[in-house]
Amino acid sequence: MRTASLYWSRVGVLALLWGSTFLWIRLALDGLRPAEVTVVRCALGALVLTAVCLARGGRLPRSAGTWRHITVAAFFCNALPFTLLSLGQQSVGSGLAGLLNATTPLWSLLIGLAVGTDRAPGVLRLGGLLLGFGGTLLIFAPWRHGGPAGWGALAVLGAALSYAVAFGYMRRHLVGRGTPTLSLSAAQLLAATALTALAAPALPAGGPPPAHPGATPLIAVAVLGVLATGVTFHLTYRIIASEGATDAAAVGYLLPVVSLLLGALVLGEPLGPRTLAGMAVVLAGVAMTRLRRAPAPAGAR
Repeated sequence: MRTASLYWSRVGVLALLWGSTFLWIRLALDGLRPAEVTVVRCALGALVLTAVCLARGGRLPRSAGTWRHITVAAFFCNALPFTLLSLGQQSVGSGLAGLLNATTPLWSLLIGLAVGTDRAPGVLRLGGLLLGFGGTLLIFAPWRHGGPAGWGALAVLGAALSYAVAFGYMRRHLVGRGTPTLSLSAAQLLAATALTALAAPALPAGGPPPAHPGATPLIAVAVLGVLATGVTFHLTYRIIASEGATDAAAVGYLLPVVSLLLGALVLGEPLGPRTLAGMAVVLAGVAMTRLRRAPAPAGAR
């Protein structure tokens, strides 16, 4: 009971922080370039986790092999998706970005089955994942709006796929190998900061930023870096380590709920009965992914 309660508390905090990411990106882009948003969020997240790690008496990994895996994971879990989200949300609203990002669990399940990092899903888990995807479709209703268009939506979808690749890679090569998750998450964001800083000059500028970006974009990028990147990323690592890559990715099905609510409340994005019904379906799907079939009695065939 305590383990289940701890899992759901982590999932709830992670969904709230991760789901708010799209709002903070949208607000930060009002005064900062996409590359600036990406580098600053990585740097602030790395600073917070490294400070906490050292304050607790931990240390960063020292093995060259571990750092090679961390660098690969940093590219697929941080540098690439963070960049794609910042670029994509120049033309995609925060609510829609959360919806598109909710395809991560399906990608993660398919990749996990292909490479052997996830066990074969039972009927309930598979049904929950499909139900969650169905709820996302109900919220988005592509049959009514003609579907998302443009490179911005493709960039956000690319970020979802990149997350799925990263979760499987992290589960296979990093977690459960003797290095504490706090050390891993701090090291990975440090690597992501280096990668994004090196790539920043080659990214599209996205137009000149205001000479004085104002308080809102600066506060937004600070919250994005400290909470929605640093804290969120460490929680993600903990769930991958304890539950697996597909269960960690299943948090993505809660993102539309958070991102749409925040988009409606803060940015005035539309939220109607169909969207609320879709949220209920999403939550039911996530609950089903957590159900496990009871073991057969001893001697049963």
